[in-house]
Amino acid sequence: MRPSIPALVTLLVAQGARALIPATPGEQTRRAITSMKEKIAQVRSTNLPPRIYIDYLIPLPPATTDADIDPWPGGLAQMYPYAEDILCDILTGVVDESSRDKVSSQVVSVQDCCGFFIQESPVSPELDVAALLFPGPDQFAKMKEIEDMVGDSRTLIIFNRQYTRPEDFGFFRKGEAKEFMEKYEWGFAFQEIACRGEDVKLVYEQSVGWQGSLVDEKGREIEIKDSSWDAKDRPEYMAVEAKINEILPEPLWMRMMQEANEKGLKFQRKDE
Repeated sequence: MRPSIPALVTLLVAQGARALIPATPGEQTRRAITSMKEKIAQVRSTNLPPRIYIDYLIPLPPATTDADIDPWPGGLAQMYPYAEDILCDILTGVVDESSRDKVSSQVVSVQDCCGFFIQESPVSPELDVAALLFPGPDQFAKMKEIEDMVGDSRTLIIFNRQYTRPEDFGFFRKGEAKEFMEKYEWGFAFQEIACRGEDVKLVYEQSVGWQGSLVDEKGREIEIKDSSWDAKDRPEYMAVEAKINEILPEPLWMRMMQEANEKGLKFQRKDE
């Protein structure tokens, strides 16, 4: 018999397992730094140019409320200063013996809110780490130019890319884009997706690979995994959906209806 969801949650707590989801922005940054250092070391051991992706879940602005339809009405322009601060922290943490004041930056595209950053290493120029923030298909020529400038010995990070597949670069450039994208590996990711109406988080760390979890309506974190999945590959949407159907057969709306029938509507409950 499969254990109930409360039993599974209790088991995870009892085992003292580290939460799959970073609990705070600070924890996300620390885990990103650790994973990135491990990934850079692993890529260097293969004598390949370190080319690495980071997907960072930027925390919402402090003034955000539940009533906000779009917490980022200003889009990337509003996100940029938050992301810039986070990226500088990560670069400083990744490069040993470095300091934040040694991070230099320049704007690649004002219109598309794309920036280029580099953290110099006090030990060796080969240990410098560069990063592109928010690059998109329109910056493809500049991305290639920067990659050539960085060279094979130094690390280049693409932070919160604005593309996901070669086709995003257009029909005539998708072949070249595919070749470009194949150079890059995941160093860290914290992503959120809606799957079957559920709040799903996907996390990639070099030491463990891809992990998935679901945060239910009570705020409980439930791990989503299958023995057939390869942790090196990001779980496909359909595979995640099938696993959710297995773990939680009843969809969210049905569970909420059942709770309302048992306890009444939330505004009618005196003890909540």
